[in-house]
Amino acid sequence: MLLQQLVHHHSVRWKWALFLSLFVLSFSALFALSAGELWIFPFSPNGELEYQFLTELRLPRVIAAILIGASLSVSGAVLQVLLGNPLAEPGVLGISGGASVALVVMTFVFPGYTEAGWMSIAAMAGALMFTSILVLMARKRLVSTTRLLLIGVALGILSGSVVTWAFYFSTDLSLRQLMYWLMGSLSGVHWSQLTLSFLMLPVLTWLCLQGKKLDLLMLGDVQARQLGLESGRLRWQLILMVSLLVGASVAMAGVIGFVGLVIPHLLRIVLGTENRFLLPLSALCGASLLLVADTVGRLAISNTELPVGVVTTTLGTPIFIWMLLRRT
Repeated sequence: MLLQQLVHHHSVRWKWALFLSLFVLSFSALFALSAGELWIFPFSPNGELEYQFLTELRLPRVIAAILIGASLSVSGAVLQVLLGNPLAEPGVLGISGGASVALVVMTFVFPGYTEAGWMSIAAMAGALMFTSILVLMARKRLVSTTRLLLIGVALGILSGSVVTWAFYFSTDLSLRQLMYWLMGSLSGVHWSQLTLSFLMLPVLTWLCLQGKKLDLLMLGDVQARQLGLESGRLRWQLILMVSLLVGASVAMAGVIGFVGLVIPHLLRIVLGTENRFLLPLSALCGASLLLVADTVGRLAISNTELPVGVVTTTLGTPIFIWMLLRRT
């Protein structure tokens, strides 16, 4: 009886957290649509100019922020289970960097294939390659989880250096503009790029429904198989889905770090590790965080804006250091 009461209380706490997160996300979205040099009431724009600002600039940007924030946060939560490390995250592990390297290679080697569709495929392939390397190392127990994290950081540094060299020797203005985009920016998002949502939404939904299987995976492969879970197959499905989400996010807005690290880790500290609640809650909180960060970047400095990747990195780096110190 006492156990049932504890389980019920735990479920109620998660459900209240989901409700509160949905409210915060709704408020953040409305504020992001309203805020800017020209303040607009989203439900009744005043005139054609405000209507165009709202529908052509702010609305696609808000939708992209929600999609990308949710994707990166859920990807981080899944990677933390896959690698057995609470500090795992697409940006920290270099997976986002793998996607950016693939985009730069496409731009240099195949300049005739720089349409959004080809670039998205390249970003997903780069993310898949880096994710596979890390998960194979973790799966084969070739390195400890701490060293695996360091290898991921090294891959991220390597990808950053490749991108930097490429831009250093480039005289193409479009590539220099791409450098700003790779810092993580939502300023150039338009409706045609949001066709990626037809891929991202089903993948996000599928991942959020894998919570119970991830709980079994946390027990270890042997115990998971004894309980009827095909752990090997599930791992590769998760790798593919995470790579699709990270690649699509990078293709849409560049490299945005620390969203997938901060949100799932803090939620685990506050509410626990039950993935069937953690994954959808991570999606809602990640979307809210990226919306708030993008709005701060737009409003912080008059007549210009900070790339959202710079804002999330500024917020996330102190938390990352605290998390490292907390584990030592």
